[in-house]
Amino acid sequence: MNLLTRKESLAERASRWAYSGLLSLLSPAYLLRLWRRGRAEPLYREHLAERFGVYGPGSVKPGAVWVHAVSLGETRAAAALIAALREQAPGLRLLLTHSTATGREAGAALLQPGDAQVWLPYDTADAVRRFLAHWQPGLGVLMETEVWPNLQHCSARQGLPLVLANARLSERSLRRGLRFSALLRPAAEKLSLALAQTEDDARRLRAAGVAAVQVAGNLKFDMAVDPTLLALGRQWRGLLRRPVLLLAVSREGEEAALLQLWSQQVARQPDAPLLLIVPRHPQRFDEIAGLIQAAGLSLARRSEWADRLPDEAALQAQVWLGDSMREMALYYGLADVALLGGSFAPLGGQNLIEAAACACPVLMGPHTFNFAEAAELALQAGAAQRVADMAQGLQAGLALCQAAARQQAMAQAAQAFAARHRGAAARMAQAILHLQSQT
Repeated sequence: MNLLTRKESLAERASRWAYSGLLSLLSPAYLLRLWRRGRAEPLYREHLAERFGVYGPGSVKPGAVWVHAVSLGETRAAAALIAALREQAPGLRLLLTHSTATGREAGAALLQPGDAQVWLPYDTADAVRRFLAHWQPGLGVLMETEVWPNLQHCSARQGLPLVLANARLSERSLRRGLRFSALLRPAAEKLSLALAQTEDDARRLRAAGVAAVQVAGNLKFDMAVDPTLLALGRQWRGLLRRPVLLLAVSREGEEAALLQLWSQQVARQPDAPLLLIVPRHPQRFDEIAGLIQAAGLSLARRSEWADRLPDEAALQAQVWLGDSMREMALYYGLADVALLGGSFAPLGGQNLIEAAACACPVLMGPHTFNFAEAAELALQAGAAQRVADMAQGLQAGLALCQAAARQQAMAQAAQAFAARHRGAAARMAQAILHLQSQT
């Protein structure tokens, strides 16, 4: 298959060369950043040569399906797709790549004998060429929003089809991409296929330059909820004997805003709910613990009791910090209602689908452009409620904690909403394997 559909213009070539030169100059800063992140997450300091396309012997044979999942969220979505691919193509061999430590840790559970897992290289032309020459994948699947000029260019030159799966593109990202169209449009044009989450995403992807786009739905509706974690969360909720308000997958600035309101309006009430905060990034766990203590609130950290039940001191604490990874089902099972992280700052919101699948009602701030259609569908289904800001979110959350019948109705609506939209994994796997059969 010839993926170079048109000749690269002089402006486009110059833009890509300038981009490549800048990345080469920034390589020492990139390494330093990885090393610094490795203080909190040691995996960042491992296999550093892979970041520049230098790999040891691998078990995966040439022609494998390569899936790139940047971080934890993309890896969890990829899990549903990989399961569907294996179901439809028994014996499939997988090359799995990541960019973050949380993604790589979660991805390890998806491997089978004969698969391989490595870092995706830094997007310089030489590193990408070494990556492709070493692994020789038969088809590449990039999760959600990945556009890398050298990766797409080198893949096209080698005739490697690339699929953007579970693809989404916000209006803001489209506008930003159009400002750098000489660099990003050629990369988008070299995608063989984009499997979009929604019709709006499909329209924007076409405007960005992707020629072949299909609407396949959102993989995150197909993500399996761990029933053991969900049951454990509900067990802890029974031990507490008080409501639980969760700030789920929170981002910078949101915790401080909520803690200030909580200490002023809620903490001194004798029947105050438990406040549970689960930050998005693990490197911020200690920072958030400090914010809680600085607010004068008693703190219990999930990591303190590990696999044991929370002790009496934890049960009496005003705030719990969810400082663990891959346990969101536990936290949603524990909570009566969740404030959606990333939606109270202009960050686009986090994924609300997992909360819905765990039957946890969601209160969303004004910023949900990362999951615009899912947010709107959840509102229509009665699984979520929109609030103007954190102060209104807190009041709505406290009210819902005290209204058992309404909370239960929203919980049931959330679970039904999540179940109704499953099926994207099978559709995407079928489209990917069909494309592979044509190459």
